[in-house]
Amino acid sequence: MTRVRTTARGDGRRLAARHRNIELGLLALAVAVCLAGHIDADLALTGRMPPGLLVHGLSLGALAGAAHLAVRRFAPYADPLILPLGVFLTGFGLVLLDRLDFSYKAAHAAKGDYQKLPAAPSQLMWVFISVAAALALIVFVKHHRFFQRYVYLLMAGALILLAAPVLSPGDSFGAKRWIRLFGLSFEPDEFVKVAITIFFAGYLMASRDALALAGRKVWGLTLPRGRHAGPVLAIWVVSLLVLIFERDLGTSLIFFGVFIVMLYVATERTSWVVLGLLMAVGGAAVVGTVEPHVHGRVEAWLHPLDYYKPVHDMAISEQPAEALFSLGTGGMTGTGLGSGRPWLIGFAGRSDFIFTTIGEELGLAGVTAILLVYVLLVQRGLRTAIGLTDPFGKLLATGLSAALALQVFVVVGGVSGLVPLTGKALPFLAAGGSSLLANWLMVALLIKLSDSSGRTALDPAQPSPEPLPAQARPAEPSVRAEPSAPGPYGPTDPDAPHDPSAQRPTDPTPAGPLSSTPGAADPSAPTELRPAYGHPPNPSAP
Repeated sequence: MTRVRTTARGDGRRLAARHRNIELGLLALAVAVCLAGHIDADLALTGRMPPGLLVHGLSLGALAGAAHLAVRRFAPYADPLILPLGVFLTGFGLVLLDRLDFSYKAAHAAKGDYQKLPAAPSQLMWVFISVAAALALIVFVKHHRFFQRYVYLLMAGALILLAAPVLSPGDSFGAKRWIRLFGLSFEPDEFVKVAITIFFAGYLMASRDALALAGRKVWGLTLPRGRHAGPVLAIWVVSLLVLIFERDLGTSLIFFGVFIVMLYVATERTSWVVLGLLMAVGGAAVVGTVEPHVHGRVEAWLHPLDYYKPVHDMAISEQPAEALFSLGTGGMTGTGLGSGRPWLIGFAGRSDFIFTTIGEELGLAGVTAILLVYVLLVQRGLRTAIGLTDPFGKLLATGLSAALALQVFVVVGGVSGLVPLTGKALPFLAAGGSSLLANWLMVALLIKLSDSSGRTALDPAQPSPEPLPAQARPAEPSVRAEPSAPGPYGPTDPDAPHDPSAQRPTDPTPAGPLSSTPGAADPSAPTELRPAYGHPPNPSAP
């Protein structure tokens, strides 16, 4: 029996090491594609190779290598795709910003405004800061359950950060999303997105049974009980307050949307989704009617070409129409990096309109490729949630994936005319230190979560780095196994009588992370051993 367990454990470690090698190869590919983009853009813009290409390539490669080594050492069972996807999106964002900086410098040199200032050097500095913060989280946080101890503290800090821009003087492009201190500015709602997701995971894990209770039926839909709808009403009110006082449509939608998604995952009740959608649409309709800035966003969404009329609503800007022209110019394959004119849209590189650069210069093919990268990153997060065995981890992985998906949706939908503009930054691509730092913290959390998921699937005999409380599971008959060496979950009694009939309980569900019977390690075992990626090791191998 000891031989079977040791063999399974060794196979799991070998498969995990193979995943790390795959990750290293994908990181090299991501860096190579980003460097090729730099070369292509500079050749189109200047006709020569970009200066400092070797230094940039070595820096980006060293950063990716350091991240890989940290994951290999402190999260060896992590998903092999999460880190390369983050590195690719970040590196490609630097390509777009550097390309836009060249055109803005030429177009705005005579005007002397701020748009002639480059954004890529500052973004590169934030890349190093963000990756360093992500590595610190991977190294020093031993298990994702660490955050479960501080969910209410994180919620209190998130609410303070969420309300802080209201007290900050002045608006930025019609919204109050930034805090300015000592000449520096940062966007707190990006960090609030991560902190509130952690709080939602902890709160819903503790309250899911009460929230799942059914109430009365209305038009065939089972609505929740009134006293249990209080948390949803509270989150709805907070999101409306953000929308009213900060005029931040994007944060309000993401904030409320993530809660509804996680609430559905926790309770599996469609009534919560329907109720949440009705509340979101109703609240947005009311605020969009009475709040001038939000109303202007809606009008620009409904009538983007009205800007070119001799008389039009002054709240309508030219950017929605220019974005449609830019996307239409790209066609199927685009004009090529550096060959388009995306700089005609003001401050595109510093806002959500950086997406139009992709549409114009890489066409529909490039847009589809970038969106598929986002979809793949979200899919890996949801796959991690499926592989996790604890409710807090499942909800946290689901919430982080939903937050990323919703932010990409509101940004891309706003630029393409599907929804009103929100002004949110496109994750990893648009300039902004706050956004980049928050998104890399999300990547680090997903890596730690996928490490726990992979550890359960590939090496279930190894104890978790963080002591976890016992999970509530149906009681199973005790099994007396034949004498064996002490296992990781307690020694076996060498004097116990051997009973062959007791080797396999009638219930096929394994009693723990790794049962002491050969049948419990079968690859077709229940979801407690279902891997987040790859296949479980075959314990019957010699």
